[in-house]
This record gives sequence, structure tokens and C-alpha cells, in this order.
Amino acid sequence: MAFLKITDASGRQWQYDFPPDTICTIGRAPDNAVVLDDPRASRYHAHIKPSEDGSFTLVDGAIINGQLRRSANKVFVNGGAQSEYQLKNGDRITIGASTLRLDQRAEERTTDVRYDDRPLGHTQLVVSANDVMSTVLAAKSGDAPTTPTTSPARDRVLEALQRKANILSALYEMSKTLGSVFDLEAIFAKATDVIFRSTPADRVVALLAEGDGNGNPEDVVLNPIAMRARDESLNNHARKLSIGRTITRKVMKDRVALLSQDAASDEQFAGVDSIVSQGVRSTICAPLVGESRVHGAIYADRLDPFAAFKPDDLELISAVAAQTAIAVENARAHERLAREEVARANYSRFLPEYVVKQMLENPESFKLGGVNQTITILFADIRGFTTISEHAPPEKIVGLLNRYFSAMTDIIFAHGGTLDKYLGDGLMALFGAPTTTPEDASNALNTAVAMQRRILGINLELQQEGLPEIGVGIGLHTGEVTVGYIGSERRSEYTAIGDSVNTASRLESNARGGQILLSDATAKAARSRYKLKSRDPITVKNREQPVILWEVEWQRASGAL
Repeated sequence: MAFLKITDASGRQWQYDFPPDTICTIGRAPDNAVVLDDPRASRYHAHIKPSEDGSFTLVDGAIINGQLRRSANKVFVNGGAQSEYQLKNGDRITIGASTLRLDQRAEERTTDVRYDDRPLGHTQLVVSANDVMSTVLAAKSGDAPTTPTTSPARDRVLEALQRKANILSALYEMSKTLGSVFDLEAIFAKATDVIFRSTPADRVVALLAEGDGNGNPEDVVLNPIAMRARDESLNNHARKLSIGRTITRKVMKDRVALLSQDAASDEQFAGVDSIVSQGVRSTICAPLVGESRVHGAIYADRLDPFAAFKPDDLELISAVAAQTAIAVENARAHERLAREEVARANYSRFLPEYVVKQMLENPESFKLGGVNQTITILFADIRGFTTISEHAPPEKIVGLLNRYFSAMTDIIFAHGGTLDKYLGDGLMALFGAPTTTPEDASNALNTAVAMQRRILGINLELQQEGLPEIGVGIGLHTGEVTVGYIGSERRSEYTAIGDSVNTASRLESNARGGQILLSDATAKAARSRYKLKSRDPITVKNREQPVILWEVEWQRASGAL
């Protein structure tokens, strides 16, 4: 069983399960197997090919018309650019600001571990995570006598100094490597390497906490992200051993590093054969304590039931965990900022800044689903655009549309509206979504007037360029709709649906160039500074009663908005 865990640039997360013998295509185009809402992704950015042996090969680009076309912004695996790469379990694929992680649920999976709930061992030593460095570098009683006249005393001093020098050297080496690394696998690989070189640990497991870390520490789920044994001969044995949930819960809750010596290390239990059969052993667990939360833990153990860690080992692993926690926090912050940067650039094109801020602060709002609420919908469309297109060069038409949409979007945002979508030469905007206010209808009406006034200026510019003038018809209606992220897990958009949307569209289609038509519902909800002129009611599909219609006499009003 294999699948991809995906987080795109908007922060939306989902899972893609690999169907048998099927190529997985990845990109922005809606016909991909994995559709990324990420402007840095190509339409067909990459694909993953399955093999008969159960492996997967990632290829940068897509086969188009029989030729392999590479992506514009490359594909990265575990931080390095790759054109073709055979994926391993846990590999992290980066496309733009989106991440995809391969997860293979097989018996051979090295990061699969089991937990047990046995009590802690008979002997325990504790180091506070808040005082790691002072504990590690502090002189022990008897290590540094005032006048070391005897050779044993001098040896103890030298031994203590050498131990501290080794720890400082290892931590300095880690800091140089991890200062610019933002890939979790690389971070834990370096931490594990230092632990194996500096302690007698036989197995090291990196555990990351699920969620935001704000829940009860005892209820936090720890997922193994990496596991390594000292050498290949220990791998099979290491995979069979469980992790003590009691010790992980204690270090997460109390923020302490803990050395638990199993009963086999105590003299009173020496020679008891059942100790070996139970698999008891010496264990160290140190929390990954960051400024904002406890990110997880590093778990190390001796696989020989009669071998034990020493206090020095606890101190060093605690220091490594402290350094690793900083790197993990930096990596997560870097990943979050990259997503927010792309999301802000992407969604700022359609939503006012305050709405974008709300979405970035609450990623859950990106999930599928909607709510029923009363909003005001605005439709606007250029009249006679087809005729204009037939008599002007294409580049002129594109320039005209870009100028028009840029001006109209700025006006919508300035009045607190949300740009729902562009519709050819028209657009749809929402007022009251996602947040409703008493001023929604008034803001929509003021937006419509500001748009018509801006069209007057655009027409002067068009005259100077020898292009025909344009006229825009606008329709407004206020009513209850369903608004939210609507679509599928592969592709969704923030929009509004319902009868009120259809009514607003119908009003716009009846408006001539330069007209603003609004329903009686909008006229009553808006505090208008403009004179409203009654028009003949119109019949709208799915409505038994004709819609009472008003026209805004905006050209007779004085003053600017």
C-alpha cells in the first residue's frame, strides 16, 4: 500500500492513493491525478511511474505529443533538484511551495514502530530540557578539585574536560550543518549520526508530534519519521522492538530528557533469564522543545538487555535533541512562510487583504464546505465586446481586458468585496463573504458607481489610442446563498451558489452599457446616496414573482466616492 501525503501552496492537505499500474501525473491542470493549487507549478509538472517490484520513479516533466517536456521550476526531492529519481519511503517531494511525501505501508517499512505501555525501568535519571547546556557543561562534584595533587584526580579533570570538548565539538558541527537545512530527513540524519558517533546507542528513532501541539501532552500522537540501527546486522532486531509510550508521554508532558535503566541493569536482577525474553533494555528519550511547542522526541536504546547507557549519554543526547528542536522549528517555520508567501500572492489577486489574512491565520477555512448567509452579488459585463474584438488586433484586446480587470478589481477590494471570478469579459464579486457586515449592500452599490465612473476615464484613454469606447452593464441582488469552498478534493474554488446568484446575473444581462440595475432587496438593504429610478419588473427563472427593478442614476450625483 502506497500513497502521497500532499500539502499545496494554499495549505490544503489531502492524500492520494496509488491505483495499481497507473501513472500519477502532478501539476496545475485539472486533468492531473494530483492537482496543485500552486502558481509555481507547471500545468503538467511531473509524474510518478510505478514498477512491478512495487517501487516508484519520479520524473520531472510530462510526456506531451510523444516528447518529455521538463517543468519550468524543477522538482526537488529531500532538498535536491532531480530530473529522475527512484523514490524511497518517506521521501519529500517539493514543487513550488507544495510538498508531497511518499508513504509506503509495507512490513519492511523502516519507520514502522510499535508502542507498548509497560512501566518505566527501575532506575531513572532526568535532565530538564530548559537547562540542557548548563547541565551538560557543569563540572561534577569531584571532577575538579581545588588542588589536584594526585594522578587519579588529574585524570578525572582531564576526562571531564575532554567529555565537554567532545560535546561542544559535536554540537558545533551540528549547528554548521543544520543552520541552512530545512529538510526534516536531513536534520534527523545528522542528529542520528552524531548520536551514533558519541554514544553507544544501537537504535535511534525520530518521533514528530501530530497537530499544533496545543492539546493535552499525554494525548499527543507521535509519528516515527526516521529510524536507524547502528549497523545492518541490528536492523531486523530493531524493527521487532517496541517503543515505551510511558517514557515518551513523560518527556513530552514534563519537558525532561529521561534515562530509564531496565531491570536487567540492576544487580538484584542479574542472571534472571526472563529479562532477556521480555526484551527489556536501557533507554534514553529527549524532547524536541522549541519556543512555541514540543515538536516531538528523539528515542534511543541499547539492544543488548545487559548493556546500559551512562549519565554522560543522557546529557549528550539531550543536547543533540535541543539543537535538533531548533532546526525542526526553523524547517517548519520556513515551510509555513513559503506556503503563506505563495498563498498570499495567489489569493490576493481575488480577495481583499483582510480576507487573505483570515485565511492564512485559519487554514481550516480552505476545506470543502459552505455556509448559508445573506450577501450582495455584483455582476458586470462589457457590452458589445465581440464587435470590438473583431476590429482590433489581439494584443490590443488583451491589453484592454487587463486594464479593465485591474481597475475593476482594485475598486472591488477598496470597498471590501471579494472577486469571485472573471467571466470572459465580465466578472462576479461578492459582498459579505466570507464575513458579513451591515454595510455589504451599501458597499456593493458604491462599488458599482465607482466602476462606472472609472469606465469614463478608461474610455478617454481608449479614444487616445484609436480604440472604440466600451460600456459596462452592472446588476446587483441581495439574498441568501451557499458560500464556501465548493468542488472536489482535487479542485475547488471559493464561490457562492444559489438562486440569488442567478437573479443577480439576470439583472446584469438586462442592463445596458452604463446602467446599474439592482433588485428591490438590494435597494432596501443599501443606504444609497444616489437617486433610484423605478424600472419595469423582470421575470427570472425559478421565481414565481417578477423581480422589482431599480436603476441607479449615478451620473446625476455629485462628488466622488
